[in-house]
Amino acid sequence: MNEVAATGISVLLVDDHPIVRQGYRRVLESQGDLHVVAEADNAADAYGAFKAHDPDVVVLDISMPGASGLEAIRNIRARSPRARILVFTMHNEAVLVKSAFGAGASGFVTKSSEPSAVVNAIRSVARGERAMSDDIAHVLAEDSLSPTGSVLDQLGEREIEILRQFAGGATTEEIAAHLNLSVKTVQNYHYLIKSKTGARTDAQLVRLAATCGLTRI
Repeated sequence: MNEVAATGISVLLVDDHPIVRQGYRRVLESQGDLHVVAEADNAADAYGAFKAHDPDVVVLDISMPGASGLEAIRNIRARSPRARILVFTMHNEAVLVKSAFGAGASGFVTKSSEPSAVVNAIRSVARGERAMSDDIAHVLAEDSLSPTGSVLDQLGEREIEILRQFAGGATTEEIAAHLNLSVKTVQNYHYLIKSKTGARTDAQLVRLAATCGLTRI
């Protein structure tokens, strides 16, 4: 990853909603120092666009069809450990925020934030700093004060992603394809997730995922 050029900050926008990308492209490029060099609407294309354009900052949503933004973060950081990634999403659940940072994100801003908060976060991330919107800072502070935490705290980022996809209705075969894993590996993860969370049935797993904000029933 190159240092931020004096001419401005190059940005890769990743979101599966074209209207969102279009709106924030206008917001970012109106700043003068921010330039959107590419867009993508899924994790695989995000990885390809990152390889092709080597942007200063990747701005991505977590919720996308197939593999989520968490997987995109993991793959991009595996290719470039210094990649600077800002999560921009509607989700503010502590488990997802911690999973995003654990996967290698540099910042986390919710879509309820003012556009200026997103712009400032991009600039902070480009400088190598960590950035969060105020509501995310509050969520993490509240979570740190919880005496019990979430049962999902026992899961790693890959397990969180598999649980999210499973609870969203994806089959074992589909999850394996999305994450480039074998069916057997996904089945093993499924067993480990049940073991770690204490869920006895798949229905209990789905309810747990919904309770923790990973999916909606």
